[in-house]
Amino acid sequence: MSGAVGKILDRLDSGGRLGDEEAVALLESRELLPVGRAADRARRRSVPGDVVTYVIDRNINYTNYCITGCDFCAFHRPLGSDEGYLLSDEEIYGKIEETLALGGTGIMMQGGLHPKLDIEYYCDLFAGIKRRFPQITIHSLSPPEVHHIAGVSGISVAEALGRMRDAGLDSLPGGGAEILADGVRLKISPRKIDSDTWMDVMHRAHEAGLRSTATMMFGSVESFADRVEHLRRIRELQDETGGFRAFIPWTFQDEHTDMQGSTSSSGIDYLMTLAVSRLYLDNVENVQASWVTQGLKVAQVALAFGANDLGSTMIEENVVAAAGVSYRVGRDELVAAIEAAGSIAVQRRHDYTPA
Repeated sequence: MSGAVGKILDRLDSGGRLGDEEAVALLESRELLPVGRAADRARRRSVPGDVVTYVIDRNINYTNYCITGCDFCAFHRPLGSDEGYLLSDEEIYGKIEETLALGGTGIMMQGGLHPKLDIEYYCDLFAGIKRRFPQITIHSLSPPEVHHIAGVSGISVAEALGRMRDAGLDSLPGGGAEILADGVRLKISPRKIDSDTWMDVMHRAHEAGLRSTATMMFGSVESFADRVEHLRRIRELQDETGGFRAFIPWTFQDEHTDMQGSTSSSGIDYLMTLAVSRLYLDNVENVQASWVTQGLKVAQVALAFGANDLGSTMIEENVVAAAGVSYRVGRDELVAAIEAAGSIAVQRRHDYTPA
């Protein structure tokens, strides 16, 4: 281990906060094992003990019609496409019934930015779900979707969030963040909301009493400094609101996208970025490993690099799968992986309370 890396890690163990230049230096160092061990120590300070959590839920991608058409996305279709769809309410209810039968506790609804679905559609849908399935958690709608719904409806983001909360929305996933650096966003998703708008939606969600997660999709065209800028923005908002329950870094998957052949991350880069995320985000309690993009073996290793959660069994997932990644695991496999890593597996709900 180099002296510079050792000095940074020693200061963190003494209670210091990781600075931006230090975080870039750690990412550039590729000193995976020392940084990973430091991240594991940080995890144990934040989440003591040997429990690793997981959730049983379903990603319901209710529509793939989208006006944005991001270059990195293989899922979206333009309105009128023969390959486009919008699920009916009854189809969504059927998927929820299947989820509950499999021991699930929540759904994560995410879709494209449909040009015709307004606030009334979402409020009616969420209210209908809660009437039929009051026990289900609705962890749904990314900031780009919320911003789009408000725009289509001619109302403010705050009003849209408040009305959907009152109809049954419980919390927000952190989708649509990609990299919160506008130079990167202009390259990979120029028609999507900018980073300030993403942050504003999350800020207003937290003000409305809606907790959320935060994500980072890395390994496309961004630099290490861009990744750290993303982490800084999450940490600053968390300092202010405390509204983020978890952070989920995952790697860009390029197959079947307009960016196919672009640089993607290795397992080593994934583990290093996850470890630095844990060290930098000293105010976010939970860090989730992404078996969906990395496979279960790498996700299992991530439990020694700062992660304390293996995410969802993902009874259904279509967005990442559209990019050619089709890892599938069930409850028994997640539990076995956690226990093989020397940890205690606990099923959770979306608010991280035991299920």
